[in-house]
Amino acid sequence: MVTVVQLHPQNSAAALGPLAEGLAAAEQALLGSALEFAEPMYAGQVLSTGEPTWSHALGLAANLASIGLDAPGRAAGVLFAAPKHLGGVDALRERFGEEIAGLAAGVEKLYQLRVATRGNPHEQNEVLRKMVLGMVEDVRVVLIRLASRTQTLRWFAKNDSPEKIPYSRETLDIYSPLANRLGVWQLKWELEDLSFRYLEPEVYKRIAQMLDERRVERQQYIARTIVTLARELEEVGVKAEITGRPKHIYSIWNKMRSKSLDFSEVHDVRAVRIIVPSVKDCYSALGVVHNLWQPIPKEFDDYISRPKGNLYQSLHTAVVGPAGRTLEVQIRTEEMHRQAEFGVAAHWRYKEPGKPSRREGAFEQKIAWLRELLAWRDEVADWRENTKQARLDETVYVLTPQGKVIDLPAGSTPLDFAYALHTDLGHRCRGAKVDGHIVTLDTPLASGQRVEIVAAKSGGPSRDWLSTERGFVKSPRARQKIRQWFNAKAMADTIAAGRAAVEKELRRGGAAQASLEGLASRLGFGKPDELFGAVARDE
Repeated sequence: MVTVVQLHPQNSAAALGPLAEGLAAAEQALLGSALEFAEPMYAGQVLSTGEPTWSHALGLAANLASIGLDAPGRAAGVLFAAPKHLGGVDALRERFGEEIAGLAAGVEKLYQLRVATRGNPHEQNEVLRKMVLGMVEDVRVVLIRLASRTQTLRWFAKNDSPEKIPYSRETLDIYSPLANRLGVWQLKWELEDLSFRYLEPEVYKRIAQMLDERRVERQQYIARTIVTLARELEEVGVKAEITGRPKHIYSIWNKMRSKSLDFSEVHDVRAVRIIVPSVKDCYSALGVVHNLWQPIPKEFDDYISRPKGNLYQSLHTAVVGPAGRTLEVQIRTEEMHRQAEFGVAAHWRYKEPGKPSRREGAFEQKIAWLRELLAWRDEVADWRENTKQARLDETVYVLTPQGKVIDLPAGSTPLDFAYALHTDLGHRCRGAKVDGHIVTLDTPLASGQRVEIVAAKSGGPSRDWLSTERGFVKSPRARQKIRQWFNAKAMADTIAAGRAAVEKELRRGGAAQASLEGLASRLGFGKPDELFGAVARDE
């Protein structure tokens, strides 16, 4: 269940307590320093949604604390708006070091990306998904962004804003699927439920009302079921923690819609979770459940032997439970539960300051996996085809001055960018600015950069651009267009030379100006240019 920490605007010292849960003394001091630094800077400042910047920072950090993110991650969350107010991260780097400054810079870059693509969300949502994945070097940046969006949606619950609907659509399109792919279900459920509440208020209220009407009956049913399960598991020697599972309205609605079910037919309206010490105990518990109650066909999933793409593991089954009512049961180990609740964030929870984590090797492997496979294939069908053809780390995503996202092969230069926009612009390109600074045309571009091309009114490319040693172009498109230009120029030069030779011979022979079309036809050529080319090549 999502733990909501209600934080009202307060001074940094008073705010520290709930935000520092699980941190050592030195880590608490770091977080406290970030709060002290941010409080006067955010005083009187308001975000575009209308929310005070300071209260947003506190709520954001509370969300990060609830998923157990490390101290630098929480501090960077508090400082989410500092780069904008300070005009960069130099002051943060001097005060807090490179790690926190880098995280804050990454968060600001994602925010600027959203601003740049906000004007045409339907066209650029898919590109934004790819860009988020391709540009972020530290997963904590994405976690901070998810925590920030969760706080914004909570703000909308009590404060109306014209941003509520577009933010909610964007959340269901981008942020909740991303939270799912990262395995951060504690944020995913709230992102989904709040967005659904704003987008479909009547449907949300109807399902919430149906849940509430049967709440007492359902609680009593779950309590009796837990007693039965505990007794049976104890008899077979399986130690277990059994709880009722929280109900998520968006998930219920999705099942009703996708499977054409009535509310009473949704299995996880009544649900329990069993947490056991080992994988072997998971299957023992499953046997107990299936011996007690009749399994429902096609409702069993073994995500232990076949984990989901986000590393989620559990056994899922649905049975005809007590009193003939459907009951969903999840079975997992404690480690699986941490992964399911906190996802990637779980790997920061148990790492002591200054000591390498026992999980660090496995974590690095998971991050490598994440960089390659963090595409939410379950949610976006088109994405499956795209990932077959190009891995994320082989692409960079840069912005035009107008904010349009252009995807290029990794290592691409301003020339590649120019040719991606328009062939003629590439031919006339003479210089470039990246993030406002003049750069050479062979400068490799990085995701998130804003690129502006300086072009001549006319002219063509340089042969040097085709040099692989110089590295002016990376993309096959740019290289092809440059070659085509030189081939066309060579052909034009050849035709001009041939024409001059033909006309010279005609004058030498004293012939009147003949029809070149007629001459070419009599000599077996389809058009004069073919004749001129043959003459120039001495054919």
